[in-house]
Amino acid sequence: MQTPDIIIAVDGGASTGKSTFARSLAAELGFLYLDSGAIYRCVTHFALQRKLIDSSGAVSPELENVLGELDFSFSPEGHACIDGKSVERSIRSLKVSSRVSVISALPYVRRFVDEILHRLGSCGRLVMDGRDIGTTVFPNAELKIFVTASEQVRAKRRYDEMLSKGETPTMEEVLANLRERDYIDSHRATSPLRKADDAFVLDNSDLTVREEIIWTLGLIRGKFGIL
Repeated sequence: MQTPDIIIAVDGGASTGKSTFARSLAAELGFLYLDSGAIYRCVTHFALQRKLIDSSGAVSPELENVLGELDFSFSPEGHACIDGKSVERSIRSLKVSSRVSVISALPYVRRFVDEILHRLGSCGRLVMDGRDIGTTVFPNAELKIFVTASEQVRAKRRYDEMLSKGETPTMEEVLANLRERDYIDSHRATSPLRKADDAFVLDNSDLTVREEIIWTLGLIRGKFGIL
C-alpha cells in the first residue's frame, strides 16, 4: 500500500501496548518510529543516577540546570541510548517506572523532550507514540490513534514484561503503579493525557498486534482514499 508522507500520532496510557503497536505499524509502512516515552524514561534514569530524586519521589530543582548534559540518542536499532550506550533494560525497570510520571509532569522536562521530538520528526513519514503526541507535540498530525485496554490486561502485560527481564514484582505492585501513573498523567497541569478530539480509538484488549495493524491499514485506506 502506497501511504502518503504523513505523521501518525499514537497516544495512550501506560502498558496499553501502544509502543509495540506503533513500532510494528512503522515497520509495516516503512516509516520512522519514535518512542517518546523512552526519552522521558531516560530523563528519569538520568535524574536517579544524579541522585536528584529523593526517597519520597521529590525532584530536585537542580535537574533543570543539568538537563542539557543528558546526551540522548536512538541507536539504528531503535534503542534508547545515553552517552551512546543502550539503556533499554535500565529504563524499563520498576524503579524508573515508579518515577517517570512525576518527571514527565515537569514543564521544563516536557519542553526538553518536545524539542528532541520535533527535531527527530521534522521530515514526516513518522509513527510516534506517547501521551500527548496528538494533542501537544504534533497537533496537526494527519492521523491520530488513541490506544486503550482494560486495566487487568494492561497490568498482566506489564507484569509479564518485567518477569521476562528478570525482575520479580508482585501483580499488586504493578497494578498500583499503573493506577498511580494513570492519575498523574491525566491530572498534570502541562499536556495531560487525553484523547485528541479527532483521534480514532483503538481498544486492543482482545486484539493481536497483527489485528491492530490490519485495523489501522483499513483506517488509512478509508481516510486517505487509497484503493
